[in-house]
Amino acid sequence: MRALVQRVKEASVTVHGDTVSAIGPGMLVLLGVKRGDTHEDAERIVRKLAKLRIFDDDDGRMNRSVEDAGGEILCVSQFTLYGDTRKGNRPSYVDAAPPQEAEPLYEHVRQALKAQGGSFGAHMEVALVNDGPVTVLVET
Repeated sequence: MRALVQRVKEASVTVHGDTVSAIGPGMLVLLGVKRGDTHEDAERIVRKLAKLRIFDDDDGRMNRSVEDAGGEILCVSQFTLYGDTRKGNRPSYVDAAPPQEAEPLYEHVRQALKAQGGSFGAHMEVALVNDGPVTVLVET
């Protein structure tokens, strides 16, 4: 499982012209599920994301979690995080889990983080105002 995390001032997801989710300050999590990922992988990434210290403390050091900072989380399914570009110029997505395998794990992570979400499998427009910028890759 892979999560590309961006600290944001705000973020939103739009599907077919309708905003389906929006947050203020917090984390945008782009979540990719790999073929063979398990419930244990989902639990591991939930623990890591919940405790990820990427928010400034009173001294301006990244020493607080999203919960400590009072931030929100927007979690978006992102199978393209498993795009393999080692051969040629067109990414291969054979490592990405098929939707019937990925969706339950994505929903588990989203629910465990109490995160807003996009529409799984839909074509989405994701808008964000990056804060920092701070971008971190988390893998299980």
